[in-house]
Amino acid sequence: MQYTKLGNSELNVSRICMGCMGFGDPGKGQHSWTLDEEHSREIIMHGLELGINFYDTAIGYQGGTSEQYLGRALRDYVKREDVVVATKFVPRTQEEIEKGITGQQHIEQMINKSLENLGMDYVDLYIYHMWDYQTPLYDIMEGLNHVVKAGKARYIGISNCYAWQLAKANALAEKEGFAKFVSIQGHYNLIFREEEREMAKLCAEDHIAMTPYSALAGGRLAKKPGESSKRLTEDAYARLKYDGTEQQDRKIISRVEELAQKHEVSMTEISLAWLLTKVTAPVAGATKFHHVEGAAKAVDLVLDDTELAYLEEPYVPHALVGVMAQNRG
Repeated sequence: MQYTKLGNSELNVSRICMGCMGFGDPGKGQHSWTLDEEHSREIIMHGLELGINFYDTAIGYQGGTSEQYLGRALRDYVKREDVVVATKFVPRTQEEIEKGITGQQHIEQMINKSLENLGMDYVDLYIYHMWDYQTPLYDIMEGLNHVVKAGKARYIGISNCYAWQLAKANALAEKEGFAKFVSIQGHYNLIFREEEREMAKLCAEDHIAMTPYSALAGGRLAKKPGESSKRLTEDAYARLKYDGTEQQDRKIISRVEELAQKHEVSMTEISLAWLLTKVTAPVAGATKFHHVEGAAKAVDLVLDDTELAYLEEPYVPHALVGVMAQNRG
């Protein structure tokens, strides 16, 4: 495993971040394909064995049970200081707004509940999960700054935002002396490259880490055309994001398969090796041992410039989907 600094922070992270959305009680969330605690622990342990020290979860994953499973496993398997743990908070609910709960109060409640779920005194990275148009940005940034000052989070990150939103937030933080976002977790993979329009350029300029989710497009970049899996058929959210562009994405996926055969590696390794040339640490979900192994092996796979260009050439622009399609005032 290789390691690097996370943007402008002092966090030393593995080049692969294990995404924990696939862990948690399937009866308490939006996904039916998640792993129970016993099998989640096995995947987390295998990740640690392969050198992965960076783990990403959220209070919204399976009703908080993802945080609980991750926290208990890490306490049993590793020293707290040897891992980097990220979690996320969701915006205020309409009920909270009507009750007069402020953005800062909401953030305090969210971080306290996440720390309780994780069984930890602090998280290394606390992530603003999606842009909240109903809460003043100053409220968000001051609330997050309080979390950092209180020692409940070492650094803050953001997810599902536009480049202008990230730039505006960090400019406000710099002006007020607040903690700034050190990372962005956006939607970015070989068949969805819209982050290259502006976000990638901003991050390169300001040394902000990119830790994209959906690194394998919900498994599509790890499967030959026509292959299926439980997640491909049952993950309604991923189908919403990718089924509409299946025809235009097929050519790229076929090229991933071709290069995998050439290098005698998995499609996972090819897809992530490409992404690793663009970002700090992809968030790679895993529900089977070979998912973790393929992600770890990708770190050492080098594709030449001709191969990288061959993978990129068929891409055509995509409309925003998922959470980013909802990011409007």
